[in-house]
Amino acid sequence: MRAQRLLDAREQAAFDSVFSAEFASIHRYVRRRVGRDAADDVAAGTFLAAYANWHRFDQTRPVRPWLYGIATNLLRHHYRDEERKLRAYARTGIDPIAWEDESEVVRRLDASARQRELAAALADLRPEDREILLLHAWAELSDDEIAASLSLPTGTVKSRLHRTRVRLRNLIAISGQPDGETATASKKEFR
Repeated sequence: MRAQRLLDAREQAAFDSVFSAEFASIHRYVRRRVGRDAADDVAAGTFLAAYANWHRFDQTRPVRPWLYGIATNLLRHHYRDEERKLRAYARTGIDPIAWEDESEVVRRLDASARQRELAAALADLRPEDREILLLHAWAELSDDEIAASLSLPTGTVKSRLHRTRVRLRNLIAISGQPDGETATASKKEFR
């Protein structure tokens, strides 16, 4: 095991400031993706990796995209679990993540049917497209911040985000069709 490099006083102060400013938003985003239990580990892992690499981080660049990039890499381990939860939500109408936080339950009950459709559509997206969409929608990152987080060109992010939104709208529209067989067959065309 390699020894961890300790930060000097200036680096430590800068890191502490970033941690104080960004931990809650990273944790909130990760929690929505993987649930309460895993969110603590992923958010902590994000800042552990950031601390370990702080001396390599270019302080002239924005820190948020870099942190979300680290979190995204850690979340990749949870894609299979996320897809399973989305499919369970689509099937049952019970959001396993929202039920962990009772304050969200009342707000979500009114929109549960629409959200079941959304969960099914999100589960049908490719993981890399879902990642871009959720960084935009849940983390409220700009196209440039998403591009920096995922090490992609901004144009790629914009085009994937646009295509993903169109595909999501189509998937939701298809799932609302009365004939379940037509909806299932049409969904396969978008893969």
